[in-house]
Amino acid sequence: MILIADSGSTKTDWSVVEKGKLVKSVLSKGINPFFQTEQEIAEELKTSLLPELNGHSVQSVIFYGAGCIPEKQPVVKNAITHILPASRIEVNTDLLAAVHGVCGNEAGIVCIMGTGSNSCFYDGQEIVSNVSPLGFILGDEGSGAVLGKLLVGDVLKNQLSVQLKEKFLKQFNLTMPEIIDRVYRKPFPNRFLAGFSPFLAENIDDPQIRAIVEGSFRAFFKRNVMQYDYQSYPVHLVGSVAFYYQEVLKEVATACGIQIGRIMRQPMEGLISYHSEK
Repeated sequence: MILIADSGSTKTDWSVVEKGKLVKSVLSKGINPFFQTEQEIAEELKTSLLPELNGHSVQSVIFYGAGCIPEKQPVVKNAITHILPASRIEVNTDLLAAVHGVCGNEAGIVCIMGTGSNSCFYDGQEIVSNVSPLGFILGDEGSGAVLGKLLVGDVLKNQLSVQLKEKFLKQFNLTMPEIIDRVYRKPFPNRFLAGFSPFLAENIDDPQIRAIVEGSFRAFFKRNVMQYDYQSYPVHLVGSVAFYYQEVLKEVATACGIQIGRIMRQPMEGLISYHSEK
C-alpha cells in the first residue's frame, strides 16, 4: 500500500493506493518547507493526516510538494518519518508531480499554475530544463498569488473603476492596514493573495480585470515558456488557475504562437496511474 501526496502552498491531496486502486483520499493544508519548519510540518501531518489513515498500513510514501527543492527535501522527509517511521519515503518537487501526472513518459513542456507557478521541459524520462519560478515577489507570473497581488495593488492605488474597487472592498471586508499586515507581517502571504483570484474569475468580463489576467499570463509565457522549444512541443498545464482560466490562457497562448496540450486541475489521477505502472 502506498501513500501519494500532491502538495501546493494552499492544500495537500493525499491518496492511499493499493494494487493500482484508490483506497482513500485525504485533504490537508498545504505543506511548504520554505515557509514551515520540520516541527510545524510534523504537527500538521499528525493532526490532519494520521487520524484519516484510520489504521491503513502504509509501506511507501511518495510526496510531491511546492518548495521541495533538493536542499529542502530532508525537512519534509524527516517530518514524515516522525509520523510514519516504518515507511519508505520519497520526496520530490511539485513540478515532477505535474510532469508524471500529465505527461507520463511523453516529452513536453509542463507548467504549474496554481497558488504559485513553475515550468520545465521534460524529455520523457527526466526534467532537463527549468526556468526558476523565483516566488511571487520576483516571479511566479500567472499564479494565483501574483494575480491577487496585481489586483490588490490596482485596488489600493485607485487603478480600477470606483465600482470595482467598492465591490472588492465590500466582498472581502478588508482595510488597507489589514491587507498590508497580512502581506508583509503574517505567514503565508502567497495563500492570502491567491485567495483574491476568484474575484478576478467572477469579473473576467470586465475589461480592466481581463487586462490584469491577460497581462500576467502573457508575462508567464514570455518569461518562462518561450525559453523552451515551444514551437516543437505542446505545453501542458496543471493547477487551479490553469483550469479555471483556461479560456483566457488559450487565447493568450494562441497570440504567442504556443500550442496548449492537456490542462488538468490536479495531477493525482495521473500520478496513481504512473506509480501503479512503475
